[in-house]
Amino acid sequence: MESNIDALMTTDPAGIITDVNKQMEALTGCTRDELIGAPFKDCFTDPGRAEAGIKRVLSEKSVTDYELTARARDGKQTMVSYNATTFYDRNRTLQGVFAAARDVTERKRFERELQQAKAAAESASRTKSDFLASMSHEIRTPMNAIMGIADLLAKTPLSPEQDKYVQIFRRSGDNLLNLINDILDLSKVEASQLDLERTGFSLSDHLEKVIEMVLPRAHEKGLTLAYEIAPAVSNDLVGDPTRLRQVLLNLLGNAIKFTETGKVSLKVEPDQDRAVPTALRFTVTDTGIGIAADKLARVFERFTQADSSTTRRFGGSGLGLTISKRLVELMGGRIWVTSEVERGSAFGFAVPFEIWAAADRPVSAPIGADDDSPLHPLRILMAEDSPDNTTIALAYLEDTPYQVDVAETGAIACEMFKAGHYDLVLMDRQMPVMDGLTATRTLRAWEKTNGRRPTPIIALTASALKGDRETCLAAGCTAYLTKPIKQDVLLQAIRHYSAPGYAVSRDEDQPDAAESRAERRLAARIPAYLENCRQNVIAMHDALDRSDFGAVTILGHNMRGSGGGFGFPAITDFGAGIEIASQGENRREVRTLLGGLSSYLDSDRIAV
Repeated sequence: MESNIDALMTTDPAGIITDVNKQMEALTGCTRDELIGAPFKDCFTDPGRAEAGIKRVLSEKSVTDYELTARARDGKQTMVSYNATTFYDRNRTLQGVFAAARDVTERKRFERELQQAKAAAESASRTKSDFLASMSHEIRTPMNAIMGIADLLAKTPLSPEQDKYVQIFRRSGDNLLNLINDILDLSKVEASQLDLERTGFSLSDHLEKVIEMVLPRAHEKGLTLAYEIAPAVSNDLVGDPTRLRQVLLNLLGNAIKFTETGKVSLKVEPDQDRAVPTALRFTVTDTGIGIAADKLARVFERFTQADSSTTRRFGGSGLGLTISKRLVELMGGRIWVTSEVERGSAFGFAVPFEIWAAADRPVSAPIGADDDSPLHPLRILMAEDSPDNTTIALAYLEDTPYQVDVAETGAIACEMFKAGHYDLVLMDRQMPVMDGLTATRTLRAWEKTNGRRPTPIIALTASALKGDRETCLAAGCTAYLTKPIKQDVLLQAIRHYSAPGYAVSRDEDQPDAAESRAERRLAARIPAYLENCRQNVIAMHDALDRSDFGAVTILGHNMRGSGGGFGFPAITDFGAGIEIASQGENRREVRTLLGGLSSYLDSDRIAV
């Protein structure tokens, strides 16, 4: 007993201590003589629990990992874990309880710290997800206006110099959107928010589409672009074609970017690792600038390029290869690179796929595919609170046989829907009074109650995180489009999800005026928009007097998202400042910004 590292003791059936070792003396700060004859329960901070432990041992014959807090004479407390059992004499008569107590103070401290760290990590993960959702919405909303206006402007009569500037405008918008998508993709992979799909697809068809997407860039630089599929490779596969395409576009895009002359090629063949017989190896080779041997290990790191000078020369965020590596690993594969300076590089990755047995699979045209069939007249209800997004959507649909009614809140949309007959609904997700998801659930419940067939509802949202699509569909939406939305995508979605139905008579404009209608509509809305901004300034002053910071935040947010879309970036800046200051309930700062915004709206700088 004395050589044991645990505190040992024996008690009689009544819980009175009959013997102890030196470790028990050290634990309690009492001598052996002081402990013998004393109640077991008096050694602990919770005598009731200690006494219950003794009774449990007597009834169950033993107890394991029974935790108590020992209290020494000087007040020191020690967390201990007890293991105890009953013991008997030669005649099998119960003599009492034998107990061993081990000091678990450090273990408990470590467990608490671990739990705190886990809670902190979970909180950080939730904060990160909330931040991503917020940033996705905040960035994509103005991007919808920027890219939408650029697309519409490109379709108007322009001088060669103006057309050149607009094309730069559009390319920059596309590059910014790609960067936004890269950052969100990387964050979703790291937060385990990105799920893979399993669907059958044709490898050759898929590669043809990938090559078509990068071919114009290769031709601009005078490069030869080729691809080859080895004969032993099955064409019908099961996997995630979207993520495969993303990796291939990243690798081919990089190869074209860093190659000035020569050739870029893609080869697909069975992987040499026989442990995974269905794995395919994809190799992208180029004759570009190459990568130094001491830089190869860094190319898959985030925000990193092999040489910082390449960022200035070729551009890019350094995220493409990082995301490619994460996606390949998520698909159960591996990725690598070999290179030689001034001779070119070879990026390869191997991913396992299943063989798709359905050789006679049906072929369906995806959303966005060309469709020359005539458009059917439709009556469309658009629920959208942002004036600039409303203007863009109306301009997109200007040359179609669609009649569009606009509702500024989900509540108004519900009333309009019940009062009229609509063939399709475009539903913004975030709106005041009633959000799009609540409005969708309300409409579906009304349709069911009144025996109506479900009307197609297309959700339009600036959110692009895991679960957003499922949330929209669970609320009753038919489809889900992510802002910024391009005209052809919106038109194809409406075409795809609407059946020929309610015909609407409308006065047709003259055909030769088609090109200028969208431009006139946008220009005609600017004075009303500016007047609305002035009224919003008055409304925000009134709300501030009532300490209604929520109303000020909403109005500031709307200005933040609309100013740049109409060509007034200062309004966007004022709106952003007002929104942030109002969220912090900084009354003085809001007043100052409102004064500046009011002066700007009344100045000659925005004369129309």
